[in-house]
Amino acid sequence: MIRAATPADVPEIHAMIRELAEYERALEHAKATEEQLREALFGPHPAVFALIAETPAGDTGPATEAAPKSVTESDVVGFALWFRNFSTWTGTHGVYLEDLYVRPSARNSGHGKELLSALAEICVERGYERFEWWVLDWNDPSIGFYKSLGAEPMDEWTVFRMSGEPLQRLAGVNGE
Repeated sequence: MIRAATPADVPEIHAMIRELAEYERALEHAKATEEQLREALFGPHPAVFALIAETPAGDTGPATEAAPKSVTESDVVGFALWFRNFSTWTGTHGVYLEDLYVRPSARNSGHGKELLSALAEICVERGYERFEWWVLDWNDPSIGFYKSLGAEPMDEWTVFRMSGEPLQRLAGVNGE
């Protein structure tokens, strides 16, 4: 099941961000706090949005008489964190997917596709013409998955990032 995140989901989102950072071999760079996420997602002016993938608690298959499922309990198994972007070429907003993560125990169960489908629905319903994200070039399982859905790599583009001292210098901070 896919649903909008609530403030109660922030600890799980934070934990999954750290799990994703570890998978991407960059845990030391995952510095966001729960408080920062809560403000960004649910403060007076939300900057980002999140969807949650969940499954009934302890779901290992269909319910039986010996092991009935509770409809009120669930396990968070994944999330998608996104924000609106804008294309000057199309003149419309789009969705930029910052993070998509499904916990290893829940992979290959359709949760990733469900999260992406929910974001595609947002695009279509709101008239957004683009749905974009980055993927690490060594992440072959994800690349294959995205291509199977019809996503196209933007090979002719190079991502640039500026942070730390170069950002400070360009901004004229530190007496420069």
